[in-house]
Amino acid sequence: MSVISAADRIWRPYTQHGAMAEPLPVESGEGAYLRLADGRRLFDAVSSWWVNLHGHGHPRIAAAIAEQARRLEHVIFAGFTHEPAERLAERLVAVAPRGLEHVFFSDDGSTAVEAAVKMALGAWRHRGRERTVVVALEHAYHGDTFGAMSVSARGPFTSAFERLLFSVERLPFPAPGREAATVEALERLLARRGDEVAALIVEPLVLGAGGMLMYEPGVLARLRELCRERGVFFIADEVMTGFGRTGTMFACEQAGVSPDIMCVSKGITGGFLPLGATLASSEVFEAFRSDDRGKAFFHGHSYTANPIACAAAVASLDVFAEEPVFERIERLGAAHERRLAALAERAGVADVRRRGTIAAVELRADDAGYLSSRGPKLRDFYLSRGVLLRPLGNVVYVLPPYCSTEKDLDLAYDAIEDSLDLR
Repeated sequence: MSVISAADRIWRPYTQHGAMAEPLPVESGEGAYLRLADGRRLFDAVSSWWVNLHGHGHPRIAAAIAEQARRLEHVIFAGFTHEPAERLAERLVAVAPRGLEHVFFSDDGSTAVEAAVKMALGAWRHRGRERTVVVALEHAYHGDTFGAMSVSARGPFTSAFERLLFSVERLPFPAPGREAATVEALERLLARRGDEVAALIVEPLVLGAGGMLMYEPGVLARLRELCRERGVFFIADEVMTGFGRTGTMFACEQAGVSPDIMCVSKGITGGFLPLGATLASSEVFEAFRSDDRGKAFFHGHSYTANPIACAAAVASLDVFAEEPVFERIERLGAAHERRLAALAERAGVADVRRRGTIAAVELRADDAGYLSSRGPKLRDFYLSRGVLLRPLGNVVYVLPPYCSTEKDLDLAYDAIEDSLDLR
């Protein structure tokens, strides 16, 4: 019988085990840094997959978790409630775009998107008008469960399941100089099939896993306007962009947009615990309210509204309220700009872009894309320099915790500059 190695015992996410290096044991985290078992420190320049907002081990969030764990660790959320969930729902509604009055809790970003899509489709059904067409942007990524994969772009993440995904209408990505084509595509689609379209789902301003692609707020505002004119539900997937990443609490704010449904996760607990939430307007919520039990929203998870996770999320919002978080965000944006300006002039760089604390350096590559051969080599090089960066193929992005300093960012950008000639 073959012996399974320690590296293969755990099946890891987004990992080709036939080509992976030995995973690095992490012993602790503090602020913007991780400490490995061998004593090395790594600058967590990607916020541990975009979840960590205020730094590892923030004492306020850690204390809130410990206190809640002593009181109530979990309870079924169907037919019961608890203070952390109620407090969090009120706090989310208070900071969210206007009109989002109801909060449905789930486990992560993908499940928040699943809930959003089911809400939109179910609301039309309960209204007695069967609208079943969902519209999404080219290059989108919304998660790895089947509904979320369906509204995501087809590519390496979805190819094995292509025949099992429901079809979606695609709008061209509103790249700089081509914004009008996106708006016109939606106009034509609504003119042709407006009575069939249930919802448009977008990642506001920044498409994350699609390559940190960025577009202007004016496009978002126009797409929202067209949806409102035709009664189409507008879903904002703020799983990655929410909680300050783009410079405002939510990216939609920069376009003056209030969606009908909004998905949040990742940074919601400050990076401590998994939690997702789908916020909805009263129009969506009321489509399910009935004395007919068959019209309930049949969706849920065993750990829905976990009290410890909710307490962490409330504590993270307290940090926003009581610490100068947006001053830190502004400083990070300025530091990004300073280093990106120099990188833009380098021969090996195809493009640089930034929105808030999210910066991306797109490197020239013969095999551009998520599976570019440059990605793994770059990742290993950055680790050797004490920086955790996980390129999206030939796109190197920096998305740090808000406690990061200019010196921390310089460590990351120095490594990026030195990697430009790596082949």
